[in-house]
Amino acid sequence: MNKTHPQRNGDVATFDSTKSFSEERDRCRPCSARAGCTRRRACISAVALLVLAAAAGSVLALLPRVPVNRFCAASNNRTGFLCDDRATCVLASQVCDRVSNCRNGEDEQEKLCGDLPRSLPGYLVFRCSNPMYWVYSDQRCDGMNDCGDCSDEMGSSAACPPCGSEWWSCSPVLYEYCSCVPRTLCRDGIQHCLSWSDEYICRP
Repeated sequence: MNKTHPQRNGDVATFDSTKSFSEERDRCRPCSARAGCTRRRACISAVALLVLAAAAGSVLALLPRVPVNRFCAASNNRTGFLCDDRATCVLASQVCDRVSNCRNGEDEQEKLCGDLPRSLPGYLVFRCSNPMYWVYSDQRCDGMNDCGDCSDEMGSSAACPPCGSEWWSCSPVLYEYCSCVPRTLCRDGIQHCLSWSDEYICRP
């Protein structure tokens, strides 16, 4: 006499005499307990991860990009522009000078140099007292009359420190300087200070 085993058919449990009890038990066992299932599960998991990664990439692409902070301190603690290598810091006045100072030329890109000074980040620009003129930030307080009216050296917005030990203070001065002249120019036979103090009092 053949024994029958239960099979699920709709809501009624029936038995199939062709399948052993152990086969039925394996069919109902969780995937991790069956041979050959681990590889299939790993494939499904890998596909799921790829789908999730693609979805995350799409979401990130839709988010607004945070601008890269390129502010850095160049030589003599002057305002600089940080290159893509995150190590090279070029002077502000070397940006958009038609010479690639960064390895990949990012200091000369069209989006940066296309509409000067509006296309430049604000930290690279110093506005002279005459709104028609501007200079690079590293030209502020460098001793030179870059604005033409000395507002980059003596103006309230410039906020320059007093002349250092390597400078001779005399105001007004002649030619390209403002309130100080380099001590190297003292007693050089050329008048730089209106008072002639650079020739009679100052010592290099």
